[in-house]
Amino acid sequence: MKKIISFALAMIMILAAVSALASCNAKSKVKVYTEYELTAEKYAFAVAKNNTELKEAANELLADLKANGELDKIINSFFDGTAEFTYTNTVSAVPTGADRENYLVVATNAYFPPFEYYQGNKLSGVDMKIASLLAEKLDKTLYIYDMNFDAVILSVQKGQADIGMAGMTVNEERLKSVDFTSEYYESAQVLVVREDDKVFADCKSADDIVAKLEKQEKSFKVGTQNGTTGFMFSAGNEDFGYDGFKNLTTSGYDTGALAILDLANKKVDAVILDKQPAIMIADSTNK
Repeated sequence: MKKIISFALAMIMILAAVSALASCNAKSKVKVYTEYELTAEKYAFAVAKNNTELKEAANELLADLKANGELDKIINSFFDGTAEFTYTNTVSAVPTGADRENYLVVATNAYFPPFEYYQGNKLSGVDMKIASLLAEKLDKTLYIYDMNFDAVILSVQKGQADIGMAGMTVNEERLKSVDFTSEYYESAQVLVVREDDKVFADCKSADDIVAKLEKQEKSFKVGTQNGTTGFMFSAGNEDFGYDGFKNLTTSGYDTGALAILDLANKKVDAVILDKQPAIMIADSTNK
């Protein structure tokens, strides 16, 4: 009888320990401070400085889409989830050789919804839809070249890709390396935290958020996507005009989704990311 009681008590202790561990490791829900914009920026597409023909064609397309209202319709359809566009490359590798001129090679980072993302194994998003229209205008086959975000500018500069379409902010530093088309979308960086966050709970403005960030210590970790405005805003970059927060730790990720996942799993304390991707990734993380 004593053995049975001892065994039962042992099982209860094991189950309690497992339950406590699961509770500690449970993924938290996250929230986005959408109303407090930390930066103001505009998106455009990157083209090589000598590629005036492609830049002009892209600008013509954007002007037409703006004039007939199609640009707003495209953007809104991906924001509200009604868009049906998807794309699969017709070849398995980046086109080279004599056949290269028949393709429009678009550099992107396909983990930035709603601008570029995977829907199953197909590519989708605002930028990808516009890319398909640009390829059609040029009478070329679209090839979407998925890569790390911080490689997009270099791939265009070196001619590995014809154009960078990756929810990319126009700034003076990037203009030293590439040209940009006309702007097609206004964005901002915002803060993402766990729902039970206490650090920023009483913030009433973007200035309040900045003030809170300035008071944190090195143990406080901010997750961002490498190469983005959010990373530079947090880590600092003199060339781009950001002082950053040297008092805390900035952790760079290949994608914003990975940063928010680590936030939900309590591996970082906050995330700074572009507004609309932050909203969509947070919604997906909370499901």
